[in-house]
Amino acid sequence: MTNEAIDAPHAQATLEHIVKSVVEKPDQVQIDITNADEGISMSVKVGDGDMGRVIGRRGRIANAIRTVVQAAALQDGVAVNVEFVD
Repeated sequence: MTNEAIDAPHAQATLEHIVKSVVEKPDQVQIDITNADEGISMSVKVGDGDMGRVIGRRGRIANAIRTVVQAAALQDGVAVNVEFVD
């Protein structure tokens, strides 16, 4: 996990917990955080074969994860964008 700027500890912890709970290989989860113009961008990388679990059918799980993390980011007072990188 790269911590260039930890301005959203609640959002980061929430994202990490959810993604590691969904995948089969939680030790291979990587979350890269960067500051963007509109807030904070979090890029999620997972192990081989786990991306389908994180995305879900029609992207439903990915959208649910984004929604929960954005709600957690409200406690941090920042806007968060979550991207899933293959």
